[in-house]
Amino acid sequence: MGKHVDVVVAGGGGFIGGHLAADLLSQGLTVRCVDIKPLHEWQQAHPAAENVVADLSLLDSAREAVRDAGQVYMLAADMGGMGFIENNKAACMMSVLISTHMLKAAQEAGVERYFYSSSACVYAAGKQADPDVTALKEEDAYPAQPEDGYGWEKLFSERMCRHFGEDYGFTCRVARYHNVYGPHGTWTGGREKAPAAVCRKVAEAVLSGDHRIEIWGDGLQTRSFMYIDDCLRGTQMIMKGDSSVPVNLGSSELVTINQLVDIVEEIAGVRCERTYHLDAPQGVRGRNSDNTLIKELYGWEPSIPLADGLEKTYAWVYDQVKLASR
Repeated sequence: MGKHVDVVVAGGGGFIGGHLAADLLSQGLTVRCVDIKPLHEWQQAHPAAENVVADLSLLDSAREAVRDAGQVYMLAADMGGMGFIENNKAACMMSVLISTHMLKAAQEAGVERYFYSSSACVYAAGKQADPDVTALKEEDAYPAQPEDGYGWEKLFSERMCRHFGEDYGFTCRVARYHNVYGPHGTWTGGREKAPAAVCRKVAEAVLSGDHRIEIWGDGLQTRSFMYIDDCLRGTQMIMKGDSSVPVNLGSSELVTINQLVDIVEEIAGVRCERTYHLDAPQGVRGRNSDNTLIKELYGWEPSIPLADGLEKTYAWVYDQVKLASR
């Protein structure tokens, strides 16, 4: 490293980071992707980018990562779906070292703009106890009662961004992601999220001819899911914007997990017998994104219909499952 780069994508070997790097490269920007995973484990590795394997929880690595960089997208974290988050709270909290060291290193290096990917997990659990949910507004993060472990780390790191702005005049932008999904994401192994997990289970049912699937919880818990293309557009829009307040970045199309399964079954042309694993990790009962603020600030909100995004995601996951079963 040492030559100027337009953009650093921290967590560039991950799902969102890989897609973001591709999009930035397509705009003719120079991109440095940094991730702790060995290169062969990256979701996408782009030859046109400078690809660096490094542990960003270490301050020296963070400083090296942001050297001579114009902008930084900070997506790096030790995370996964609900199964991972509920069973790895300490590991999720340890991501605070990545968040803190990247922020400090970027500010020291004089980076022009810094984007931090926060999460809907910052929202108070008491406001998410009912599947018939009231969509979450940005102010619902306080009084603080976030998701244990992962949510606390995200909320703390949001505050760090705010105070770096107040104390040092450092330009930070924060988006609270709501359940991002799409091709080239984790689909097996324990870190996958609900859309990829459901796509995998249905694909396995189709390929094996055994049309039985297990669902975590009772299937009545509600969520919204944002397709990766909406996430990329919103992320870059917020990065370029004038507002430093954290803003929801999510779809407001609310579905139950059962409805999510219905859609994937329809895409796959199959009906599966469902058993419900009631002791499985399932997170809050209901969560949806209130998009009043993002529409107010930017005149836009994520709007790709779930059925459209799932069609592309299922096709990709189906191919992965088929390859893995050979």
